[in-house]
Amino acid sequence: MRLLAVALLLLGSLAAITPVVAAPAGERHVVSYDRYSLAVDGERVMLWSGEFHYFRLPDPELWRDVLEKIRAAGFSGVSLYFHWGYHSPAPGVYDFTGVRDVDRLLRTADELGLYVVARPGPYINAETSGGGFPAWLKAVPGRARSGDPGYTAAYREWLGRLNPIIARHQVSRGGSVIAYNVENEYAVNVDPAYMRDLRDQARAAGIDVPIVHNNCCGGDLANWSSGPGAVQIPGVDDYPQSFDCGDPDTWGPWGEGVTRRLRDDAPVYAVEYQAGAIDLGGAGYDRCRELTGPTYMKAFYKNNVIASGATMFGYYMTYGGTSWGWLPQPNDVYTSYDYGAAITESRQLTAKYDEFKRQGYFMTTVAPLTKTDEATPPAPADPAVRTLARANPDTGTQFALVRQADRAGTADLATTLDWATPDGRYQVPVRVNGRDAKILVAGYDLGGQRLVWSNSEILTHVEVSGRDVAVLYGRDGEQGSTVLRYRSEPTVTVLDGRVRASYDRGDLRLDYDHTGLARVLVTGGGRRPLLLLLGTDETAAGFWRQDTAAGPVLVRGTSLVRSAQVRGDRLVLRADTDRASEVEVFAPVRRLTVGGRPVPVRATAGGSLVGSLPGPREVRLPELTDWRYRPEAPGTGESGWTTADRTTTASPIRPKTLPVLYADEYGHHNGNVWYRGRFTATGAERAVTVNAITGKRGIYLVWLDGRYLGSAPGGTQADAEPVNPDPGRGDFPVPAGLLTAGRRATLTVLVENMGHNDDWTADDVRHKQPRGLFGVTVEGSTAPISWQIRGSEPMDGERGPMNTGGLYGERAGWHLPGGDGDWRRPPGVLSPGVSWYRTRFRLDLPAGQDVSLGLRFTDTAARGYRALIFVNGWNLGQYLDGVGPQREFVVPNGVLREHNTLTLAVIATEAARGDPGAVGLVILGNHRTGAAAVG
Repeated sequence: MRLLAVALLLLGSLAAITPVVAAPAGERHVVSYDRYSLAVDGERVMLWSGEFHYFRLPDPELWRDVLEKIRAAGFSGVSLYFHWGYHSPAPGVYDFTGVRDVDRLLRTADELGLYVVARPGPYINAETSGGGFPAWLKAVPGRARSGDPGYTAAYREWLGRLNPIIARHQVSRGGSVIAYNVENEYAVNVDPAYMRDLRDQARAAGIDVPIVHNNCCGGDLANWSSGPGAVQIPGVDDYPQSFDCGDPDTWGPWGEGVTRRLRDDAPVYAVEYQAGAIDLGGAGYDRCRELTGPTYMKAFYKNNVIASGATMFGYYMTYGGTSWGWLPQPNDVYTSYDYGAAITESRQLTAKYDEFKRQGYFMTTVAPLTKTDEATPPAPADPAVRTLARANPDTGTQFALVRQADRAGTADLATTLDWATPDGRYQVPVRVNGRDAKILVAGYDLGGQRLVWSNSEILTHVEVSGRDVAVLYGRDGEQGSTVLRYRSEPTVTVLDGRVRASYDRGDLRLDYDHTGLARVLVTGGGRRPLLLLLGTDETAAGFWRQDTAAGPVLVRGTSLVRSAQVRGDRLVLRADTDRASEVEVFAPVRRLTVGGRPVPVRATAGGSLVGSLPGPREVRLPELTDWRYRPEAPGTGESGWTTADRTTTASPIRPKTLPVLYADEYGHHNGNVWYRGRFTATGAERAVTVNAITGKRGIYLVWLDGRYLGSAPGGTQADAEPVNPDPGRGDFPVPAGLLTAGRRATLTVLVENMGHNDDWTADDVRHKQPRGLFGVTVEGSTAPISWQIRGSEPMDGERGPMNTGGLYGERAGWHLPGGDGDWRRPPGVLSPGVSWYRTRFRLDLPAGQDVSLGLRFTDTAARGYRALIFVNGWNLGQYLDGVGPQREFVVPNGVLREHNTLTLAVIATEAARGDPGAVGLVILGNHRTGAAAVG
C-alpha cells in the first residue's frame, strides 16, 4: 500500500481520483483515474491510441515498423485485439511463437513507450473468421458469450494462457498495458455472470489496470456502466460515417459522433472511433479512405474532443493489414483489410496520417486538455458559424471549437468571435471553409510563453537550448493572428515570410497569412526567446516530434522519423526518405547523424541545423515467367480420408439429410473440403441435388464418376437468419448412360469454406451455422450413400492452421517452395476443378531500403475462376476473377527471400481458353530507411 499512498500524494488536483487495485511493493507505477482522465503516478494521461491487428501482419519485424509509424504520428498508445482462433487450432492446443508471439508484440510496445489497451475478447469480431473464436468452438456444447459450462471451460483456458502474458506487461510492472478491455460490443443476449467472470479471471491473473468495455449500440442495451458485470471505465464505439464507401460525399449518416459519458466517476472513452471503413459495396479501399479522410477527421474528431471532453480514444483502424490465409469473415470483407486507414496495407503513409499527426501532436502536447469542463464558448457574429468550448478548471486554459452550424455546409465563412479569454475580452477574426473545423486555444502557458489567443491551431511546441519553438498552422491562404503576453515590449525579428507585429499594453499581436512557412523570433519582454513557426496544414504535416532524454526535438524534411537520440553535441536519427530532400532539426546539438551516417549541416538564423539526405535507389523487379502446371484430379489420393457417419451435431441447425457432413464435426475448419460418397447405382438416376453452406461468395463443385456436373454458390449467413431448410441448393442432371445398374458410383464434391460467421448477437444459430455439405439426394435412387471427408489439418507450425485448407496439393505440400515433382508446361486452357501453377523468381533489393511489394492480377475478362496465392508457402489471399474489387495483393517483407516461389491453386467452375491471367510484381513503396529491419 505504500506505493499507492505515495501516488495519492502526487495527485494534487486529482483528489477525487479512483485508484485501481494497488500494485505490490517493488513494482514501478500506479494507474488511476477520475472523471477526467487516466493518470500514471498522478500525472494525467491523454490516451490517443490507434488500432493495430498483429494477426493481419504475419511478420514480427514489421510490427515494430507499424508501431513506430503509429508513435511518430503523435499517438500515445495502441489498441490491440488478441485473436483466440489465431492461436488455437484445437482444444487445449495453443501457439504463442513466431507470427503469434504476443509477448514480443507487447515487449515492442514497451520499448517504444506506447501505452497498450489489451483487448483479449474472448470475442473480438474484427471482421475476422468467427469473430476471433476458434472454429472448434462450434462443436462445443453451450451458447458462446454466456456462462454455459462448455463455453466457460473453453474461454477460461484461452484467458489462462493469455492473461499472464498481458499481466507482466502492465504499466504497474514497468510495461505498457494501461487498460484491459473485456469482451467486445456485448449488448444483446447478455449474461452478467459471464462478464463478472471475465473480470474476475483478469484480476486473478494479476491484471491490476482499469478494466474497460466498448459499448456499440446505445439506447437501452447493456453498456456495463453499472450492475453485475460492470466495468470500471465503460466506453463507446462511434462510426458516424457508416460504411458506404461508394458515396464518399456522405456526411455523418449515423449521427454527430459525440462520445457519450457512461459513468460520472470515469473518463469519457471513445474505444473505437471510426478511422476507416469496411468496403461493403466493393468500391475499393481508396474510396473508403476518401469517405473517412482529412475533412471528416477534422470535423468529427475535433468536434468530439470538445463536445464530449473525452481523454481516452481508440481509432479503428490506424493500420488495417491483410486477412491472409483463411482469416476473413465470410460476409463483407475480402483478403485486404486496408480499411481505408491512415497507414495503408502496404505500410505507406497517407493524407489521413498527416491529419492524425496534426491532431495527435496537439492532443499529446497541450496538457490542460486532459482535464476540462464545459465552458461558455466565444460568440460568433455570424450565426452560420457554431462554437463550442471547454476549459481546464485549474489553469483556466480555454479550447474553442469553430465550425459551420450546418455540418454539411460548403460555404467559405468569415466572421469574428467575441471571446472572453482568461487574459481579457477580444474580437478574434476566424474563417471556416466548408466542412473544416478548428480547435483554438486561449489562456495557455505555452512553454515559457503566455498565449493569449490564436486563430491558428497549435501543432506542438518544444524547449530547445533555453528557448521555445512552437509550430502553429492554418488552411493555406487563410488569415492568421496570434497574441502573446509580455511584461514589456519584446524584439520581433521576422526570419522568413511576411508577418506584421504590433504591441499594445502587454499584448504582442502577430498578423500573417498561412502560406509556406513563416519564421518569427521573439526575444526580450521578460520571457525566454521564442521561435514561432507559422505554416499551412501541409507544412505542419512535414514536422516530426521525437522525445529524447535531453528533451523533445523537432525534425522536418524526412518522410518519417522513427527515433531520435541526443549524444553529446550530436543528434542521432533513424529516419526514412522517399526522395532526396533537405532535413532540418531543432535540437540542442551541433552535429547530425541519420541512418548511421554523419550529415554535413549548416546553422540557420533561427538556430536550427539544415543538411541534405539522399533518396532511395531505384528498384528493378523481375517478370514472372516460366510457369509450371500440375493438375489435381477430383478427390485424388487414398490417404487422409475419414468416414463421415455422424448422426448428431452440436450445431442448432440440423442437416437436411444424414449423416451429418458438417466439416467442423470432423475437425476440418478452414478452406476447401473434399467429400467422396459411394453408392450402388440403379441406372435410373436422373439428378443429384446438393445443399452446401460456404459463406458469402463461396462455391462448390460436383463430379459423378469423374464426370463434372457443375457448380453452385453455397449458403450464406443469411440462411441462418432465419434458418433456411434448403440453403445453397444446386440441381445437377445426371448424363444419360453415365451410371450402370449394380455398379458402384462415386459422387465427389469440393466445398469451399469462406470462413465462419461472427457472433455479434451472441446467438448460437448464427455463430454455429455449419460449413460443408448440408444435404445430398440422388433422384431415381434410394440407395444409401457412404461418405468420406478430407479437409485441412494443422500441419504447419510456422504459418499456422489458418494458412491452408484441404486441397490435395495443400496436404501434399505443393504450395511450399522446393521440389519440382510432376510439374509440366501449362496446357493453355482452364478446366473445371483444381489446377496448380508455379513459378520462381529472384529478388535483388537494395540494402537499407524498405521496399514494399505486391502481386497484381491483370485479367481482361471474367472466366469464372479463383486462385489461392501462395508465396514461399504463405497463403496471402484469394483472387476472385470477375467477382471482387481486389486485384492487388500485398506481400509482407518477411515472407520474401532472395529466391522465391509463387504458387497459385486455381479453382475453375467452367472451361475457358487460356491459363490464368497475367500476374506481375509491383512496387507499393520504396524508402531509404532507418528501420532496424525491414523484413
